[in-house]
Amino acid sequence: MKYGFGVDIGGTTIKIGLFSVEGDLIEKWEIPTNKTDNGKHILKEIADFIYSTIKEKNIDKTDVLGVGLGVPGPVNKNGVVNGCVNLGWNAFNVENEFNEISGFSVKVGNDANVAALGEMWQGAGKGYQDVLMVTLGTGVGGGCVLNGKIVSGIHGAGGEIGHIPVKDDEPIACNCGNHGCLEQYVSATGIVTQAKKTLEQDTRSSSLRNYASLEAKNIYDEAKNGDEIANEVVNLTCKILAKSLAQVCCVIDPEIIVIGGGVSKAGDILTSRISTFFKEYAFHACENIPIVLAKLENDAGMYGCVKSLF
Repeated sequence: MKYGFGVDIGGTTIKIGLFSVEGDLIEKWEIPTNKTDNGKHILKEIADFIYSTIKEKNIDKTDVLGVGLGVPGPVNKNGVVNGCVNLGWNAFNVENEFNEISGFSVKVGNDANVAALGEMWQGAGKGYQDVLMVTLGTGVGGGCVLNGKIVSGIHGAGGEIGHIPVKDDEPIACNCGNHGCLEQYVSATGIVTQAKKTLEQDTRSSSLRNYASLEAKNIYDEAKNGDEIANEVVNLTCKILAKSLAQVCCVIDPEIIVIGGGVSKAGDILTSRISTFFKEYAFHACENIPIVLAKLENDAGMYGCVKSLF
């Protein structure tokens, strides 16, 4: 039996999965992300964990086809990571360094891009080769897969959907340093910001006023319950996202759009409204692209890391 390891490196924890090459997740673990000394111990600790695992499971190293790594930063086609602020990394060739440490064949990709590849392989995009994925969480990530391959771009910034500029007069800066990025309005953080702004400017009664600490989930839940202001906020954010997706589709024309991330747990209210607005904005040849919820949840990155190996 041949195996592959998928490793999704986050700022707090590292998710590690042992897979068969057919795409079956055999077992998964989490280890803490050691960010001391600007994260210089991270790759060594991953390699040590993998070696202890194959020893424990009596797996011969020659039966491991390789290790795929997903990292929270831009990655070019040569495996050079252009800095990961959450890990303390500056730019360096992660593929070369991990290969030297571990001896395994290595493939490195941006975490959102490999999540898109994972959904294409074994998730909501299974059966398709051209997939656009958007992850709605604290920020907004994205991944583009065309002809079954990740589109990372020359600078590793392919799929950075969250930083599409959507508003010129936004006074607050995005985390990237620009103003008016998509993620400022449609991320979990952005949705809450829009709701609070509406509540300040609107005197209508709303169940949203009952929450001491408002979260994106509360807004979607109250929209489902018929709250007018909650529905208006949801419509606004879905409309902004749909317009950006329509713009992206004019360039890449995917077969399917997959919505993931924590906000996607809102369910059908999210995809149905995005779909409605998408049809209004999309070029006519693209207007019927299906928009669906992701299936692999937090495991998507690990799946994509393994798929990137072959």
